Amino acid sequence: MRQVLVERELTEEGPRQIEGVRPGKERGAVRSVKVNLAESPLTWLHARGHLNDRQFIAGERLRADWERAQLAPSVTMRWGPVRIAGGEQGLTPGERQLAAKRRFDGAIAAAGPGLADILWRVVCAGEGVPAAEKALAWPARSGKLVLELALDRVAGFYGVP
Repeated sequence: MRQVLVERELTEEGPRQIEGVRPGKERGAVRSVKVNLAESPLTWLHARGHLNDRQFIAGERLRADWERAQLAPSVTMRWGPVRIAGGEQGLTPGERQLAAKRRFDGAIAAAGPGLADILWRVVCAGEGVPAAEKALAWPARSGKLVLELALDRVAGFYGVP
């Protein structure tokens, strides 16, 4: 998997990045960390051979539809559109958002009622499998198997070969 590493400055107010300023050189900086923006629980599982290519692609498509539909909770209004490469040609931004919402809802319905929880937690919310298992009160090491089943169904919905 390709890494997208960026350096983030951690200050008392929280993480931030300032163009042209090396983290740690500004007054009030506590420390800096490198963050891989391409890392997600799905990427981690796929890189270690726990998910096959079909399952990984299906999960990434589900997450992309979730982001395109702007389904993430927010505290304030968001006026800017989500910028994701590709998309449907000839549709307005609102129509693209509605189409993504329909695809997301269809993929979740295709997964089934018992599998939607683990899909949402790991693929969309970015929780790790152990955290999702704990939140769902599942036995340890059961989430990976259930996630694989859910991703197989989602792959069928998206027509991933």
